[in-house]
Order: sequence, then structure tokens, then C-alpha cells
Amino acid sequence: MMAALKRLMHLRGELLEEVSMARHVSWRAGGLVERFYTPVDVDDLSLFLQGLPKDEPLYFIGLGSNLLVRDGGLRGTVVHLHAALKDIHFEACHARNGCSEEDAATHGVVYAQAGVASPKVARFAANHDLVGAEFLAGIPGTLGGALAMNAGCYGHETWQYVSLVQTIDRDGEMHLRAPNEFEVGYRHVEFAPALSPIPTPTLPASGEGAFSSPTSGGGREGERLRRVGFDEWFLAAWLRLPKGDGAASREQIKQLLAKRIASQPLNLPNAGSVFRNPPGDYAARLIESCGLKGRQIGQAQVSEKHANFIVNLGGASASDIEALIELVQQTVETQTGVRLQPEVRIIGDQ
Repeated sequence: MMAALKRLMHLRGELLEEVSMARHVSWRAGGLVERFYTPVDVDDLSLFLQGLPKDEPLYFIGLGSNLLVRDGGLRGTVVHLHAALKDIHFEACHARNGCSEEDAATHGVVYAQAGVASPKVARFAANHDLVGAEFLAGIPGTLGGALAMNAGCYGHETWQYVSLVQTIDRDGEMHLRAPNEFEVGYRHVEFAPALSPIPTPTLPASGEGAFSSPTSGGGREGERLRRVGFDEWFLAAWLRLPKGDGAASREQIKQLLAKRIASQPLNLPNAGSVFRNPPGDYAARLIESCGLKGRQIGQAQVSEKHANFIVNLGGASASDIEALIELVQQTVETQTGVRLQPEVRIIGDQ
């Protein structure tokens, strides 16, 4: 069906079937997805979405650095953005990019598409004498993922600097949206309730993942609120950044990367921080205090270098990793009373 769709719609991207998601997530584990599409550009992606059945389970990924796909795999389609949406450039402040022209003397704007790796955004900003984005060098993913979860580290978060975003919906229609159209929190981004509710689609049973969308407050029966990663996905952002010392910014990036290398197990497949930090504390401290460093299930291990990382020692299954996540949650809750919340997204069939 999908191959025929590709021919009929004159799509230019690459459509594959029965693709191993272990090749596309940083944990290097997980099952197959039914269809895997890599668009050539935004217009090609729009055409592809226009031709998809409205009940097709749909997932967007970049570098797969915050994702675990269960061993049973995924029904539906994965759209791969990292290989496609890679434009990045500098712009002067202007109303059209959500930045005031009065700010042009003190600020500049970096436009980056969702597939651009976050460290590249940090380096690009510094090379254009813009400061504030250095923390993105420590985010192991793409800008699209950073937008979707308000990624952050070292005291900074992505949405501090967003002046405008571009999204695409299931119908292939593109939208420009201002930050005030979103509710942004710690590792969480959703549309503001003020956006109009939309009809609840009839969807097949799909377990966990993109389609667990009950009616939310604010909508009438049969309606729900628009959701990030369900109804719309991020395509690009304009980041408003102060002008400053580019050389100092590049040195800061260098130091941040050295700190990351020294403190994180980057030599083994991992998905970055597994759990969100609870209020007033650190997940890593709690996990280590419970004696869980080095704990292992199959070939999945709580890193001995950083307790909030789970590493694949070689050949770990997604079920090994998920079981270890659950063991850490249960142990920490039993010993400390704190229920750690996963930062990573777990999708697919068991």
C-alpha cells in the first residue's frame, strides 16, 4: 500500500518497510517498525502526510537519543527528520521571526530546522557571536527533540530562547506558532488550553505511544485538546540570542563537552538521562544512594560512571532496559519515598 502511495504522490523521499529501530535509537535496541520514511525536505514531508490514512500511528524521530522502542516493535510509520531537515542560518531580529527590530543591536536570531543536531546549533550560534546557546552542546539529540521536551542542562532550557516555531500537522499543513501558544515546563511542552479543541479521531488499539490521548479538560465530549507529538510536530525554530563574545562562547562549549565526556558513559550506547530530576534533588544522587550503580539486567546496566544513565553493554534487549528502568523506580521509591519519572519515551508493543 505504501509503495503504491509513494509512486502515486511522486514522493521524493525514501520509504522502507520492516525497519529495525535498533539502528535508529541511541540505545541500539528495539523492534521493527512497519514503515520508515525519510523525506527530502518539508514539501516532500507535507505530501507524504497528506497521503497517510488519518488513523495511521505516526512517530517523528531525530537521533533517537531519548527513545526506547519495545522489542515487539511499532505499528504504523516513523518519519526520520535528522537526515532531512538540516537547514541552519543567521537572521537579524525582525517581527517576522518573532523578534523585535528594536532588539537588532543587541540580539540575533538562529533559524534551525528540527533535524539539526543540538551541538551544531550551539557551535553555529557561537561562530556568529551569539551567546546563551552553549548548553545545547550537552544535549545528545536534535533541535526537534529539544523543542518537544524543553531539553536543558547547566541551568538553561531550550524554550528560554525560542521566539517562533514552525510545526506540521497530520494533514501536512504547516503553522507558525509563538511561544505563548504553548505551556512549557520542566522536560515537558504542550499546547496551551486556549487553542481550539479538535475532534477525537477513531484510532485502532495501539498500546502506549502516540495515540494514548484521552479527552482533556477544556474540550467538550468527543473533543480533546491539541497535543504536541500527536497532532503537530516541530519542524523548525527561531532562537533569539544575545550578541556577545563568540570566542568565549566557543571556549565554554569546549569546557562543557569536556565535563560531559568526564562525567557520562559516552563510550557505550545510552539514551542520556533516564529520569527527570525530582524537585529539589537529583535523580542520580537518589539512584546512587540506593546502591544501584552497576545493577544489571541482561546486558542493560545502571552506569557505574553516572547513575542516571542506563547503558547497553552489548546485545541488551529493549525489555532488559525497560525492566531495569522499572527496577530503579521501584527500589528508589521503596527506599526514599520518591517516585522517579522517566525522561525517556517508551513506545511500541511488548
